[in-house]
Amino acid sequence: MALDPDDPRPPYVQVANALRAAILTRKFSAGDKLPSRNELAKTYNVAPMTVQNALRELRDEGLIVSRQGSGVFVRDRTERPVGLRPHIEAAFEAEQVTIDFAGFSGETLHGAMSEPLDKIRLGRLRPKSIKLRILVPDTTAPLAIPCRVDDLSDSPEFRARATAITNRHVGALVDTVRELGSLGLIEEATAEVRVHHAAPLFKLYIINESETFFGFYPVREHVITFGETPTPIYDLMGKDTILFHHSVTEDDTSTGSQYVEQARTWFDSMWNTVSVEFAV
Repeated sequence: MALDPDDPRPPYVQVANALRAAILTRKFSAGDKLPSRNELAKTYNVAPMTVQNALRELRDEGLIVSRQGSGVFVRDRTERPVGLRPHIEAAFEAEQVTIDFAGFSGETLHGAMSEPLDKIRLGRLRPKSIKLRILVPDTTAPLAIPCRVDDLSDSPEFRARATAITNRHVGALVDTVRELGSLGLIEEATAEVRVHHAAPLFKLYIINESETFFGFYPVREHVITFGETPTPIYDLMGKDTILFHHSVTEDDTSTGSQYVEQARTWFDSMWNTVSVEFAV
């Protein structure tokens, strides 16, 4: 399990990424004890200090916890605020990658998927299939939110701006996934987008049908200038969203398992009923 000599990232980052992927794909489950620092150093052919720095990264992320005299253990992250990017990157270690997203613009999803998609292009990741489904509002039609502050009315100018942002990020994702398929780097690559007429008040990610990430959009007032006219807008602030993580466990009655099942049911119901295909 030697590190990739062509990877420009420091060795401790590569070790942290490998261990993070093992934890998030449940090769190490919640409560499991990790191998010792010396054992990990031999596994990855690095110095013990490199392993120590990698473990510090994972400890800062809340993935592991040290118990004096006992060792290092995987921490249970169920229903705790988490960062999305490491989980997305770990998901691409699987042979079949499925990602369902429901939210406003797909900007955060685009950022989180950029690195693993680049690694596929460079041959560092080789999933056999990718299936991407994106569910976003139709910003070419009026929505309840975002809206003007003064009278809560629709702002066509804001919707035009939002449409451009969504098209840029969603379009880039769809184009990249499809291109990887056409180049033969992925055996099966599908990317679909559907739009609906509901104002999205939360964002939802469903990863490999076994993990969900959910967070509410806070509504914030801010001023946007259209032409030369400053306009106060009540907007959905995705960058202020705290995500909570739920994952399937061996117990199908656990909170995590039931949450993932209900999230998948909700997404499919929206996808198959009130949404329509959007040509990117």
